[in-house]
Amino acid sequence: MKRRTIVRTAVIFSTALATVFVTLLILNLSLGDKQIDWRLPHRYAVASEQFPRTMGTLLGPALVTGNRVEELLNGEQIFPSMLAAINNATRSISFESYIYWSGDIGRQFTEALSAQARNGVPVRVLLDWVGSEALDDSQLQRMREAGVQVSRYNRPRWYNLGRLNNRTHRKLLIIDGRIGFTGGAGIADQWEGDGRTPGQWRDTQYRAEGPVVAQMQAAFIDNWLQATGQVPYGDDLLPPPADAGDQRAQMFTSSPGAGAESVQLMYLLSIASAVQSIKLSMAYFVPDDVAVNAFVAAMKRGVKVQLILPGDRIDVEIVRHASRAEWGELLAAGAEIYEYQPSMYHCKVMIVDDLWVSVGSTNFDSRSFSVNDEANLNVYDAAFARRQSEIFEQDRQRSRLITHDEWLNRPWREKITDFFASLLSSQL
Repeated sequence: MKRRTIVRTAVIFSTALATVFVTLLILNLSLGDKQIDWRLPHRYAVASEQFPRTMGTLLGPALVTGNRVEELLNGEQIFPSMLAAINNATRSISFESYIYWSGDIGRQFTEALSAQARNGVPVRVLLDWVGSEALDDSQLQRMREAGVQVSRYNRPRWYNLGRLNNRTHRKLLIIDGRIGFTGGAGIADQWEGDGRTPGQWRDTQYRAEGPVVAQMQAAFIDNWLQATGQVPYGDDLLPPPADAGDQRAQMFTSSPGAGAESVQLMYLLSIASAVQSIKLSMAYFVPDDVAVNAFVAAMKRGVKVQLILPGDRIDVEIVRHASRAEWGELLAAGAEIYEYQPSMYHCKVMIVDDLWVSVGSTNFDSRSFSVNDEANLNVYDAAFARRQSEIFEQDRQRSRLITHDEWLNRPWREKITDFFASLLSSQL
């Protein structure tokens, strides 16, 4: 009888554990809001004033004027500019990153942030728990000992196990509430160099000044509150706005359960409003049927669609396979798809009609649309867009065009791998 009781207890306990595991798995694989599953018709052009008004109303916050946004190409420009801004800070530093790894670049940022904290500047650093796993504890300890307030986003706790798959993918640095940086670059040695050498990733970061920096600060505060329960505010973080240029811009955020679909909606509305051209530089591109249909519809009304994606130098090979599984309709409809050759291509830039530009942390995939916390900077300015188009063309010259025939005739082994990778697309 006793043995039977022990066996029954063990079965009940095992069943309970299995139930908990399956429940947590389901929760983590379905974190986001319902993704958009219907086509957005073309109603007006990007050049119409209705377009920025719609973006400001549906996505929020509104586009604000008086900004100056400049691109920083690759680590050789990105890291010196960010470190100089940190070193010149006098009032506050807000820093959020998915990737922060040990190495020379990580050490330089640790030293700069620590030095400013010792100088009495309030420094807040928010790192994703998964993305910063490769950072030595000694660097975290060094920052904390210097007075840096360091927090890890979504560190596993008994009360948040249902959201382990939710990561902050945002890349934000705000200095004195007046200078902001965002883009695709992480804090790691992989981003050093000019982006044209194997092992040195191609990426673009953006430096912003003007009223939009307050929106960038709000994006940081949003996640700082989630991670720490603290709400930092005051003139050191949110000083009176001051114009720095004539560009209109907007910083918007997305996260599961709090408007995750907004970033997907932004991309789809941009595609639906294009009348001339769509240029997409994207590290991870795994479109769903709605997105594919939106691109095809745009091409049918005469829009030229060009995409630059990673080639065989990619850090996550399964994403490349899942992406290629979706290229058929796009190529058949006339899309030009290029694979960047020199190194890993990590850019995240969309240019529409040489007027509307979206940059930031967001990839064109389900993980960015529904699982991660993301933040994008949108700029509505023809001169800025033309400059980004020139950079796009430079990258295109270093890329290889993939034709429809080449895609159709790729080896069967690749086709099978692409198909099975596409079954995992909701988590890529």
